[in-house]
Amino acid sequence: MDLKDEIQRVRLWVNQIGNFWLRLVWHFVHLLVRSWYLGVGVANVIESYLISSGLLRRYRFIDVGKLRYLAIVVESDDACQISKVIQLLQWLQAFGVKHLCLYDTEGVLKKSKESILAKLKNATLFEEADERDPLLDQKHMTLEFASITDGKEAVAKGGNLLFMKYLKLANSGAEQKEQIFTEANLTEALRAVGYGGPEPDLLLVYGPARCHLGFPAWRIRYTEIIHMGPLKSMRYGSLVKAIYKFTMVRQNYGT
Repeated sequence: MDLKDEIQRVRLWVNQIGNFWLRLVWHFVHLLVRSWYLGVGVANVIESYLISSGLLRRYRFIDVGKLRYLAIVVESDDACQISKVIQLLQWLQAFGVKHLCLYDTEGVLKKSKESILAKLKNATLFEEADERDPLLDQKHMTLEFASITDGKEAVAKGGNLLFMKYLKLANSGAEQKEQIFTEANLTEALRAVGYGGPEPDLLLVYGPARCHLGFPAWRIRYTEIIHMGPLKSMRYGSLVKAIYKFTMVRQNYGT
């Protein structure tokens, strides 16, 4: 019995030592990761400050003309911070961005579009601007407001239109090749029902999630997507850096 008790004590001691070292290694790795993210965060803040101050030369002159259409996706909780959204839009307007889409899942920004437009100079709704065709007027910013309901409604209306079209073709005895469903047919149907908006060149996501949060997928086939972090932590320098990186990217669309 004494020998068995001694073996059990040794095993218990070994287990305790092993658990101690495992915890020590886990805390050490955790400390390294936190230190890394802290260092990256501090570096980003410093870089953002230098960009905002104009001390980094390469960010002084940016060909914003390459950014023909910009989309801003805001997480719905962050979208309630209307003052922050307005400040972001004022930065973009001062930077020279002319055409922009604001999106949040629950439509918070769409409900507040009147108050947002009232705070911006020379800003008009995209729908109204499209009717009067003032896109050549460099003094205006056009704003489009969208939510997830727009995507659902667009798919339903577009699908119904295509269904009716191909049902008529089938009843008329048309050749099978005329009944093939293609991406071009879908694009045409979405435009026909009024949901064929421009495809953004760049999409900036503000919020904790690293995804487009339901932004219409058919409009971001060739879009560059950049996660900007929470809206409350937005910085002008980070915004300039994101646009600068986009203007330096060479996009190949195939043949």
